Amino acid sequence: MLWGTTGTAQTFMPQTVHPLAVGASRLAVGGFTLLFIMLILRKINFRDWPWKSTVLAALAMAIFQYCFFTSIRLTGIAIGTVVAIGSAPMFSGLIEWLILKTRPTKIWLTATSMAVVGCILLFSNKEGLVVNPIGVSLSLFAGLLFAFYTLFNKEVLKKAEAIPSVAVIFSISAFMLMPFLFLFETKGLVTVSGISTVVYLGISTVVYLGIATTSIAYILFSVGLRKIPSSSAVTLSLAEPLTAAVLSVVIVGERLDLLSWTGITLLLGGILVLTFSGRRKKAAVE
Repeated sequence: MLWGTTGTAQTFMPQTVHPLAVGASRLAVGGFTLLFIMLILRKINFRDWPWKSTVLAALAMAIFQYCFFTSIRLTGIAIGTVVAIGSAPMFSGLIEWLILKTRPTKIWLTATSMAVVGCILLFSNKEGLVVNPIGVSLSLFAGLLFAFYTLFNKEVLKKAEAIPSVAVIFSISAFMLMPFLFLFETKGLVTVSGISTVVYLGISTVVYLGIATTSIAYILFSVGLRKIPSSSAVTLSLAEPLTAAVLSVVIVGERLDLLSWTGITLLLGGILVLTFSGRRKKAAVE
């Protein structure tokens, strides 16, 4: 749900700031803030740290930012979001099946199918859709990268706590994306003369994106990832477009048609199926 506030928050961002610069900034704020706190508290043991999985997770997240924001620029927010977020659960299930030799359950297949169809219906009323082959390909690759990030992050969490793992992974990702802050437009964020309302809006939005939608959101995601399969975690992350749609109506003032509300119902239904099936399994074990 915190991820779902990203789009609404970015409406307060000055339009002069390039989306990829926003992505780099939020990772830097979220990652470096947590890393600073963890270093002070001495919560990170660098000697025994799972560096291979950490670097792979950081690389997947860094490239994800590039592919996702570039795909949105080429093919639009609706198509880019649906393809990237909607394909991630399917990729995650395939990765678990092919690499971890874990066959998808019928409950996961049902919940994921409902959620993905709901996601497609949710964005079906958007006007001016542009189906750019390169943009769609980048969106698919972004979905694959998020699935791999989840898999690598789960490996890191076997040897490290959630907060230190997020701090290290996102700090490394931020370092990888730092060059984009110099390559793309950041006017209205920090590169204007004097202090103005535009700068305050830019900085405050980046701070929110870094702390709430990056640090806190990924900590919660990582804590949950320790207890459920990667494929289930990625499917549950489809609460992001659900939240974004509700906020677009309540705050931004957009209107959704009957097809989109049907999509919201299917999305919510898929999430509930997966959540309550997990509770039933836990109760049966106890």
